[in-house]
Amino acid sequence: MTDAQIGLSIATPVIIVFAIALYRMGVLQRIGTISAVLASIAIAASLFLQR
Repeated sequence: MTDAQIGLSIATPVIIVFAIALYRMGVLQRIGTISAVLASIAIAASLFLQR
């Protein structure tokens, strides 16, 4: 694995955890949480597969 792939493997779950935490605190609505999680997974997958 390259450094970029390791970074993506660490950053993507962190983004997902923060989105869920913000949803539980009432800061994000459900659709915002879902879109943040799906966008982070899609970006990580595309960048991971390009390398």
